[in-house]
Amino acid sequence: MLKLKAKKAGLSLSEYCRSAAFGNDITERLTSEQLEHYAMLVKYKNNFTRIGNMFKKRNPKLEKEVRQLANEIRRHLYNFKK
Repeated sequence: MLKLKAKKAGLSLSEYCRSAAFGNDITERLTSEQLEHYAMLVKYKNNFTRIGNMFKKRNPKLEKEVRQLANEIRRHLYNFKK
């Protein structure tokens, strides 16, 4: 189990044990699939922000909804970083 956790964190077993013994936070590395999804969410957030800017003057209600969606995506992106 320790070997698996060390591998997921991108550390050797001894580095993992040392970090755990000193109480350091050990985070799992993202897989290539997770990185692809992260990049996709970044693009979506940016696109929805741009769309919101386009609708700002013409349709304030739609602009608000699009901005809310962009903010929701941003919250999911922050969860990736944890």
